[in-house]
Amino acid sequence: MIRDLRSGPAWRKQVGVNILTRSRSPKSLLLVFLLGLGFVAAGSAGAAGAPLEKVEPKMVCMVNDTLFSREQIPVEVDGKTYFGCCEMCKGRLASDTSIRSAKDPVSGVSVDKALAVIGAAPDGRVQYFQNDETFSRYNQGS
Repeated sequence: MIRDLRSGPAWRKQVGVNILTRSRSPKSLLLVFLLGLGFVAAGSAGAAGAPLEKVEPKMVCMVNDTLFSREQIPVEVDGKTYFGCCEMCKGRLASDTSIRSAKDPVSGVSVDKALAVIGAAPDGRVQYFQNDETFSRYNQGS
């Protein structure tokens, strides 16, 4: 009888299958834990890691809450100017009152996006603040 060497324990160890089938050493468990911790920290760094940069409202789509490198389409509503990136966003800003406000992450107060201080994260996501003070407090906590 010919034995298939690919199914034996020596082959599994060589290709790393034993990691799944045998108990792990304390060192390998520590390594897995630290790698997992690193991924969690990297994921949360975008949320509160880098300070926000104050940006002009005309560069922000106020529907998608995203910073763009070009000026957005202005939308006049009740004497205030909002900005959208496309015709769909322009229509939503004109018709949906809820899309024109956001919650200040520091004070918890609802703010009108047309009047807010806007801060952008490095990934382009924006936050709206009721004033320069809450914007500064947010950045000091980052």
